[in-house]
Amino acid sequence: MARGITESDVHTAADQLVANGERPTVERIRAHLGSGSPNTVTRWLETWWKALGTRLQPERTDLKDAPATLAKLAGQWWQLALEHARELVLQEFADTRQALSAEYDELHALRQTFADEAMQLRSKAEAALQAERLASMQVVELQRLVSQMQAQIDELSQQRADANHLLDQATTSRHELDARLQQQQELARSERESLAEHTRSVENRALVEVDRARQEIKDLRAQLLAMTNESASKQAHSSVQMEVLRTSAAAAERERAVQRARADALEQELVRLRGLSAALKTALESTKAAKKPRPTVRRKSRVASSTGVTPDVNG
Repeated sequence: MARGITESDVHTAADQLVANGERPTVERIRAHLGSGSPNTVTRWLETWWKALGTRLQPERTDLKDAPATLAKLAGQWWQLALEHARELVLQEFADTRQALSAEYDELHALRQTFADEAMQLRSKAEAALQAERLASMQVVELQRLVSQMQAQIDELSQQRADANHLLDQATTSRHELDARLQQQQELARSERESLAEHTRSVENRALVEVDRARQEIKDLRAQLLAMTNESASKQAHSSVQMEVLRTSAAAAERERAVQRARADALEQELVRLRGLSAALKTALESTKAAKKPRPTVRRKSRVASSTGVTPDVNG
């Protein structure tokens, strides 16, 4: 309330209500004062009713010297006033009791409301506690899942690192294989050039010896032609093999064994060609040693020189 009320305030308000012809009640006094709690007004109103008889008592003493009829009427009036006051007090007590009963019912309703709210709050608290426990369990489960996923991520990272390492090794092996392939190509080309040069030299030497050994040279030429054809076939085969090796360079990791076998085969072919060339050279030298210049050949050569006829190289 805005300000505290005193007993004098309540008594004054009750007197003013009585002067206005109204019965003083708790609600009327509170409305007249504009403030005050029902309990305080009820307490001070009770003291007002208790003091009312004492306040009216002096008026009775003034009637000692009055006539009997007036005293009798005054006594009757006083009796009526007391009865009226008693009725007012009883009515006030009933109103107060009713007000207190209403307040009690209101307080009981409030207490029941508070009890219901407390029960609801307790239920909510228990539900919140259960939800917190469930959330804690979910958090633990999520932490376990996060740890498991982190382990999987670490494992995948390690696998990716291993894959990158293997890829680097495969790339390095491919570069090495390309370098070896280039080296083998250079070596094969050098061998082909050497073989061609050797073949040309053999042919030149054979042409020089044709005058002295036409028939032998024809046989050797036939052999040389066969060897040349075989060498050309081998060279073509080698070129095809080189092209296959170049085409298969993208899959070098899977074809390394095959390429190595092919390179070894090429080396064996080149060695064989070198052996054939050496055999051819040996055969030519053996033929040169076995077939000394014959007089007839020299005479034929001299006759050819004197007649201006060139010997038939091709037979």
